[in-house]
Amino acid sequence: MKSELLSAIQSDIPLSVSRALAEDIGGGDITAQLIPEDKQATAVVISREAAVICGRPWVDEVFAQLDKNTVIEWHIDEGDSVEANQKLFTLTGNARVLLTGERAALNFLQTLSGTATVSRHYAGLAPNSQIKILDTRKTIPGLRLAQKYATAIGGCQNHRIGLYDAFLIKENHIAACGGIRQAIEKAREISAEKPVEVEVENLDELHQALDASADIVMLDNFSPADIEALSSIDLGETKIEVSGDITEEKLRAYNHGAINFISSGSLTKHIRAVDLSMRLVD
Repeated sequence: MKSELLSAIQSDIPLSVSRALAEDIGGGDITAQLIPEDKQATAVVISREAAVICGRPWVDEVFAQLDKNTVIEWHIDEGDSVEANQKLFTLTGNARVLLTGERAALNFLQTLSGTATVSRHYAGLAPNSQIKILDTRKTIPGLRLAQKYATAIGGCQNHRIGLYDAFLIKENHIAACGGIRQAIEKAREISAEKPVEVEVENLDELHQALDASADIVMLDNFSPADIEALSSIDLGETKIEVSGDITEEKLRAYNHGAINFISSGSLTKHIRAVDLSMRLVD
């Protein structure tokens, strides 16, 4: 996981949790007011299905913001694989606080666990250890850093975090700049130390990107025949990424020695939240 991502997450978690609590609680949890103000309780959270669990820091932050006296006992580690009905954590504290924080905490945990679960599955499908499976920027708005964290917890790796930490020159950039070489040269002028990646749609564009010394070339929806043609091309120091409608079948088939990365938006945009449940036990 990128060090800059870890650093950004530390400052992002309190903000994300604060927003989540504000949108849920608003002027106050009126249903929780049915419970005596000083009542103490214990609650247990389980997973109703097999999953890779991710999101502990967000859960901890939810209850820290609501009441620092709440005690959380985790029964699993971040990134653990669990079975259906397995206990994840136990909460002890003010009953109103436990119920007020339940939904926000579980929303983070179920969503990030869904991302980590898919990522663990895709990582296991990698055709060989030399190929790294990457996420994309196709994330849930407001949860970019959290989902990229979950992708890494699941065993895949992160592409650029946003529009600021690497160049990714696509068709419209190329058209606006007047060509692939012009776009790459301009990128080097703007920030020589940042990686420059170019998305290409055919072998001719690939050669243009190679001639201009792109750091990475993304092959967008290349045919199997074009992928095979990489064997006869001198790639130099340029790394190759494959992207575009990455299915499980395609992922298994991409075993070419010239491929360094396979990127898939499915890691973050086609996820299904993990089914979790919280119950008071006394």
